[in-house]
Amino acid sequence: MTGAKTAVEWLASVAPDPEACRWEWERSPLGVALLPAGRAWDVLILPGDLGCPTLDVLTRILDQPGPVLADFGDNRVGFLVPPGTAARWLGTGIRTAGPGTWIVVPYPGRSARGVRWLVPPDGSGTLTDPALLELAMHEAAAGPARKRDLGG
Repeated sequence: MTGAKTAVEWLASVAPDPEACRWEWERSPLGVALLPAGRAWDVLILPGDLGCPTLDVLTRILDQPGPVLADFGDNRVGFLVPPGTAARWLGTGIRTAGPGTWIVVPYPGRSARGVRWLVPPDGSGTLTDPALLELAMHEAAAGPARKRDLGG
């Protein structure tokens, strides 16, 4: 439980009122809080059909990728990346959340309606390297094409 507590503190630290954020998580029936992107992290939001395979690639090459969110039904997958990434990202079909945007974030270690952690934060501040994420996206996108080429 120490990891969840540390993750809660890390996530809540970006809120305008961290105590209100923790209160919202603990008392809201939805189990989520709105947090501003662009302070401790930006978010790259991939369509689920690319995001899930990308996460599979990342977990094969990294011991621990940064935190990853998924919406209900895994239609979108959000990778927490270093601040400033959203402003520089040029990828087609990838939504970004940086300064001026807010993200629905579930309490670490609990299920919430509509959004969940695929890789929960551990409180250490570990984020996914955008260059590695881009490489993993290319690998994930090439996977289905490679299977078609091989007759799979």
